[in-house]
Amino acid sequence: MNDATAPADETLMLAYAGGDVRAFEMLYARHRTRLYRYLLRQVRNGAVADELFQDVWQRVIAARQSWKPEASFGTWLLRIAHNRLADHWRALQHRPAAPADADARAERVPDPHTPEQQASDAQRQQALRQALDELPQDQREVLTLRLEQDLTLEEIGEITGVGRETVKSRLRYAMDKLRARLAT
Repeated sequence: MNDATAPADETLMLAYAGGDVRAFEMLYARHRTRLYRYLLRQVRNGAVADELFQDVWQRVIAARQSWKPEASFGTWLLRIAHNRLADHWRALQHRPAAPADADARAERVPDPHTPEQQASDAQRQQALRQALDELPQDQREVLTLRLEQDLTLEEIGEITGVGRETVKSRLRYAMDKLRARLAT
């Protein structure tokens, strides 16, 4: 089945609410990678991301009967993930530290260039990851949703529960902080 003939997410969710398990399987296949990447980027811990990932899908399953196509399925799914992340952070009551293996991850990045260039690239990537990790959670989240999920400001606002102008402001502050941090 090609994209032109594939049913819309909202059609699939309504079919799933009506008992069509295959519709859920199609939704899951379409959105699992995007959702997992979003969660992993936010928590930077594979085990925690796995747990949150499963929890989000359980919430989708639990809400299938009451789901209404008021927003796109993808936006609704990421809104559930955003709320689950908020619960997670609230439970921890702190912003997590950078992953302990951040240096090892940077060293494993393949690069066909010279060893000197490779070292320089690894340093820049590490600096970018560190700069991203230093952003406040709300700024890092909107930046991730915009750059990695390619969502509009309105969709990000729906997911995070803030207005379009607040999303724009958070993006601007995040980018300003990244530029300043990486310019040094």
